[in-house]
Amino acid sequence: MIEVPVYDSARRPSPILEELSEAWRYRDLVAQLVRRDIVTRYKRSVLGVAWTMLNPLGMMLVMTIAFSHVFGSTQAYAAYLLTGLVAWNFFGQTTVYAMRQLVWGGALIQRIYIPKTLFAISAVGTGMVNLLLSLIPLAFVLLVTGLRVETPVLFLPVSILMMAAFALGVGLLLSTVVVYFPDISEMYEIALLAWMYLTPIIYPEDAIPEAYRWWLFNLNPMYHLIQLFRVPLYYDLWPSPERIAAAAFVAFGTLAIGWIVFSKKADEFAYRI
Repeated sequence: MIEVPVYDSARRPSPILEELSEAWRYRDLVAQLVRRDIVTRYKRSVLGVAWTMLNPLGMMLVMTIAFSHVFGSTQAYAAYLLTGLVAWNFFGQTTVYAMRQLVWGGALIQRIYIPKTLFAISAVGTGMVNLLLSLIPLAFVLLVTGLRVETPVLFLPVSILMMAAFALGVGLLLSTVVVYFPDISEMYEIALLAWMYLTPIIYPEDAIPEAYRWWLFNLNPMYHLIQLFRVPLYYDLWPSPERIAAAAFVAFGTLAIGWIVFSKKADEFAYRI
């Protein structure tokens, strides 16, 4: 006699843990999605992958010309600017792409089962590939401007891991909200630009009056992550324990919140996209 498996919805595990286990189970699909995104992005580009390295350099040149006279007292301003831009571009592009990936994958979600978190995870994976490519021109600029690249650079993988965790958390939260309110996509891109100017990327920290620094910087989650990325490269220093703790709290706290909110709403996405 053949025993027919019975699915008991009452014994279903927590959606948070279920989404986590399913994301691990479908990890090979994440690699395929990242590969597809990279190939699609550069398929018809003349410069191909080189554009990922030239893009931050082009932005750096334009902004250096525009702001170097204003912030000329900043040592090796081009390197200071590029360390911030590379980190910010990773966060901005990844979160926007994670949000759009879920909407674009709506037709796939409605046809077959696939863990919804894979879209955000693959967006972060694609962003990390682009970030690693961007480190090549960044290293060149650091050397040209005379900055030393020594042992503190070994901390960089930790900085990238925390930025990826924060980007994934924000991406999951945005993906959840955009399913119910599609206009959030355009509103977020406007907010992202304002957020960038509230973060010391283009300007040094001392350009802001001291009375406002605590509010603008310490309450800005990206400030902690930008500094964690910039300090080993630009200042050639190991980040302080306080800075690491603040960045870890922001990164993994946001990831936990994003994962919980997204997992609890994931079952509704196929009906709303």
